[in-house]
Amino acid sequence: MDLFLQTLVNGLLQSGIYALVAAGLALAVGVVGIVNFAHGEFLMIGAFMAWAASALLGLDPLLSLPFVALAVFGVGALTYRVSIRHVLLAPELNQMLLTFGLSILLQNLALMFLGGNTRTVSVPYQASSLSLGELSIGGPKAIAFLFAAAILGALYFVLYRTTLGKQMRAVAQNRRGAQLIGIHVDRVYLQAFGVASALSAVAGVLVAVLLFASPTVGLVFALKAFAIIVMAGLGNLTGVLWASVVLGLSEALVQTYVPGGGGWSDAVFFLMIFATLVWRSYRGAR
Repeated sequence: MDLFLQTLVNGLLQSGIYALVAAGLALAVGVVGIVNFAHGEFLMIGAFMAWAASALLGLDPLLSLPFVALAVFGVGALTYRVSIRHVLLAPELNQMLLTFGLSILLQNLALMFLGGNTRTVSVPYQASSLSLGELSIGGPKAIAFLFAAAILGALYFVLYRTTLGKQMRAVAQNRRGAQLIGIHVDRVYLQAFGVASALSAVAGVLVAVLLFASPTVGLVFALKAFAIIVMAGLGNLTGVLWASVVLGLSEALVQTYVPGGGGWSDAVFFLMIFATLVWRSYRGAR
């Protein structure tokens, strides 16, 4: 029983980062209406910025969170202004090719200027842990989960309690209707894409603390974020929370109870996408 509870705790803690990455992707899909295949590269940028803050400035990566979020918000807004806005009315294939090309470009730029080696950060609480009876919670994992939960709470507050959030939800529901009531749709798109990019970068800071920074670190998290928004429903920010928990717990259970589960756990999200699509097809056929 202790092993089972420990597994559940580990899965729950991991789901915080998943939810943070997936929330940004869901925001881009739900409000802007574009599937951003470069979403993981914004996470990579955040991870490298956290590493730079630690290695070059001696700053705790977590203290760099506001600066990373603001900087990558600017990068995301510029990306929208320069490229994304020009394909919003284009066929979906054009949108996917643009963001996929952007993903390759950012990865290769990172490889050219930073090399392919992984970079790690060292923090004083790296080996710390918290004991709750027979359960053990890693200090960095607990801190990352709390930060992720706080940021997600702030995001939902903005979406449901502020004018900007109401504008984003109005644009997501009906772009033409939002224009008719005086909402500047293009500005809302820019803000939503910038926020989505910033959320991914903040997740990258937490990933750098827990794991490492590398040019390809964002890929696996982006794939898992796609699985989460497929389970939750494209653009469904509320569903992202439970879908992230399901994925995190599923991976933890596979790692613990399946022989060789450390390798199999990375394929769990493929199975979850497949099961979700089959289930929805079955329900639609009835």
